[in-house]
This record gives sequence, structure tokens and C-alpha cells, in this order.
Amino acid sequence: MSRPDAPSDTPSTPGSDAEPGTATGASSAAPRSEETAGADELRRRLRDGGRVLVIGASGYVGGRLVPELLRHGARVRCMTRSPRTFTHADWVTDVEVVGGDLLDLDSLRPVMEGVDQIVYLAHSLDTGEGFEELEQRSARNARIAAEEAGVGHVVYLSGLGEDDDQLSAHLRSRHRVGEELAAGSLAVTELRAAVVLGAGSASFEMLRSLVEILPVMIAPRWVTSTRVQPIAIADVLTYLTAALDRRAPEGHRIVEIGCDDVMTYRELMDLYSDVAGLRRRLVVPVPVLTPGLSTHWVNLTTPLPRELSRQLISSLTHDVVVTDDSASVLS
Repeated sequence: MSRPDAPSDTPSTPGSDAEPGTATGASSAAPRSEETAGADELRRRLRDGGRVLVIGASGYVGGRLVPELLRHGARVRCMTRSPRTFTHADWVTDVEVVGGDLLDLDSLRPVMEGVDQIVYLAHSLDTGEGFEELEQRSARNARIAAEEAGVGHVVYLSGLGEDDDQLSAHLRSRHRVGEELAAGSLAVTELRAAVVLGAGSASFEMLRSLVEILPVMIAPRWVTSTRVQPIAIADVLTYLTAALDRRAPEGHRIVEIGCDDVMTYRELMDLYSDVAGLRRRLVVPVPVLTPGLSTHWVNLTTPLPRELSRQLISSLTHDVVVTDDSASVLS
């Protein structure tokens, strides 16, 4: 099994950085002059393409996407419920920060004025029971306000997984948010990804904590059988930027993204052990460890909020793999 490219903020050993990954399908052999010309052209298109509103800029992906967009010359507006306290990032003085609440439609109307494209990264996983309804309301309000303001395109980061009756509440809600955003006149590009590899990602931090703390794991059987196709955060940023550049002309475009390798979660833990210079952990699969019991166990070893880890774990029983070549439209 070949290893997926490591993102720039994924440590190859504790406390050090690995080489940045490249987007699946990108050519690493292109002459430097072609790369420079391509980057200059992308910078021009993003600069001239209108204002980009990032919803969820304070989150893991958003906080890394904004400086990437700025580097490419985009004009960026960030929405937050508390603009006065949005001072943690060193790029905050280079963007327009506005106040808005996804659950308050009236507050969104001025936020959307003058916006050409939206990157939608919001979720309500850590709110507990009823998060699905909150996510639907949030997406509906964002869609209505965006349509009224004449926004042309929404890029939404969602999750992989086949739509069926067994899909977890987390993944089911991700897909329904995409459907809600595309329920009206907006053109929507929905990027579906599995585990995002990078320091700070909730799924990655859960994986890292388990591997670094526990030399032996009693794990549910699906850890050794469920298939996952992870993706480096650097590649996610590349795809998000490309989706803004190559916007969907109309309708709802679903793009599945991931690295080249499909593996089990046990193999993913082994891979992290190898990269971090640790001895591979002994994993003992048992048939009776339910997602609920797994949540209690994970909460003893990881810093993630309980509700967030519960929703993430409930999704680990489903295969999350790329099933088509839709990502080629952004390559």
C-alpha cells in the first residue's frame, strides 16, 4: 500500500513538519514556467472574480483557506457572530469581517450584499441533539439571503458516503445541507471528502491521540474492515480554490475528493505510527463495542468535545471512499 501525501502541517515526527501534499490528479512534472504562468492566471481570475464570502472562517479548514485565497489575490469577506472578538488570525486585517448569524435570516442580508461567491464551511455537530435541524435552518437561511443578493456560486465542503438508510446522522446531515443550498437558483459545487489529515483537524486529532497514548487498543471490528479514503488538508485547500475558479455554471455539482489510497482505519493508524516514528499499536478487534461505547473510550484519551466525537465515531462504521472521477473537472 502506498502512502498518501502528508499535508504541510501534519507532523512526520512529533513536533516536526512533513512535506506538503499535492492535489490528486495534479501534475508534479510540469515545467516551472508553466506552474508560474498557471498560478499568475489563477491569481488574476480570483482577483477579478468578485468578492468571496467565507462562512466558517474561524474553523479548522476556514482558518487555513482564507490566507490561501488572499495569497491568490481574492477579495475575502469573513462572517462571524462576534466580529469584535474575531482577532485571533494574523490575516484578519487583510479581510473584511462582518457580523451575522446563520439562524437569523435578517442578519444575513447585509452580509451577502456585493458577494459573488460563498465558501460554506459551517456545521453544528457540537450542539448535541437536534443538530440536523439547526444545520438545515442555517443552510436555508444562507440560500435565501444569497439568492436575494444575487450571489452566483456556493462552494460547500461536505462528506463522502453512499446515501442509504444506514448513513449516520452526521453524514446524512452533510448531504442534506448540500441539497438545501442547491434547492433554489444558486449554482452549488459540493466537495465531498472523508477524513482530513492535518494537525488540528478533529478526525486527525482523534486518530493521533489514540495512537500516541494507547499502545494496545480494544477496538470495534469495523476498525479493521471499514474503508476510508483520506485527504490532506493541503489538497482540500487546492480543491476549494479550484472550485471557486472553475465554478459550476448552474445546478448542483457533486465532486468527490480523496487521496489515491483506500485503507481501513487500522491501516490509517499504522500509517500514522510509521510517519510519527512510533511502534505500530496492537489493535484487538471485538464485535460488541458499539459507537456509543467507543465514544466513552475515545473521550478518555482525546481532547475533543464529547458530542463532536460521538457524531464523528458514528460515521466511522460507513465506507467513505471516492466512487467516481468527478474531481477531474477541477484538475
